[in-house]
Amino acid sequence: MDELIARVTQKTGLDAATAEKAVAIIMNFLKKEGPPAEVNQLVAAIPGAEQAMANAQASDTGGGGMMGGMGGGVMALGGQLMGIGVGMGQMQPLGRELFTYGREKAGEDVMGPIVGAIPGLTQFL
Repeated sequence: MDELIARVTQKTGLDAATAEKAVAIIMNFLKKEGPPAEVNQLVAAIPGAEQAMANAQASDTGGGGMMGGMGGGVMALGGQLMGIGVGMGQMQPLGRELFTYGREKAGEDVMGPIVGAIPGLTQFL
């Protein structure tokens, strides 16, 4: 996870704590919305991802955001990222770097079905 966070901070200008929380929020979103087998392979391919995801869920107040169970798809994801300080101009570089890293670690055969299964996700990539 450290390597991924370093890459995200370099591409987005986010501080490491915000970058880690943002990655965890996106990973939790993928787990909720994406194909389970592929998302589980992605999580397994990123050391520390599962713990970061659990930490992000524990700190979520359930205020109706994506992890609060209200759905809303990619728009809710964007709202949650903005809520932790990720600007609109940082979302696409964040998504691109996360998915590039995912392709490097888990392969296109894992990432392709995830991207294809979630409507609107490509606007972040």
